[in-house]
Amino acid sequence: MPAPISLFSVNALLILSTSDDASPRVLVKYYSPPHLSTTSAPSSTITSLTTPGAQPYPSLKEQKAFEKGLLEKTAKQTSDVILYDNRIVVFKTEGDVMLYVVGSAEENEILLYSALLALRDALNILLKNSTDKRTIIENYDLVSLACDEIIDDGIILETDPVIISSRVSRPPAQDIASVKNIDLSEQGLLNAWEFGKMKLAERMRQM
Repeated sequence: MPAPISLFSVNALLILSTSDDASPRVLVKYYSPPHLSTTSAPSSTITSLTTPGAQPYPSLKEQKAFEKGLLEKTAKQTSDVILYDNRIVVFKTEGDVMLYVVGSAEENEILLYSALLALRDALNILLKNSTDKRTIIENYDLVSLACDEIIDDGIILETDPVIISSRVSRPPAQDIASVKNIDLSEQGLLNAWEFGKMKLAERMRQM
């Protein structure tokens, strides 16, 4: 019986530091197919081992071991695509961090690579071409949202970096300035409440 068609294509999205061997994790997201059976522990274990694309690194220990080995493997690579631990891995170096997108051995590497380029270009837009560990940590909310805009539950949703960055970027500076001019003190809220009551009474008298 043929396997059911699924949009699931990404096992993991990783941003790892190349300058911190003790704690290379900057941002990591691991994904599992959303429709795997979890009715019992034995069946779940069997499913995770036999289903193509299933999450092979369910525990933190396994994830960190995979990430350490991946950093060592890609440190001296000249290509952007490798087969590691029976997984297709596409990656890019940006400053002192490595960006990775990981898929199953059967996955289309061009599709994975398009997601990787979308991440790289969106981060360059959001972080103003300063994609490094420190800047990513300082803008962790934007980076995490950008990752979620690109990949959700292992499904690639968007690969246009301009669209991605526009969805997660902060409001324009002029909007922030207008918000700062609003009086949010207790007296200011009471004044707004009284003004609202007055306008409502005027409208009711006109009816």
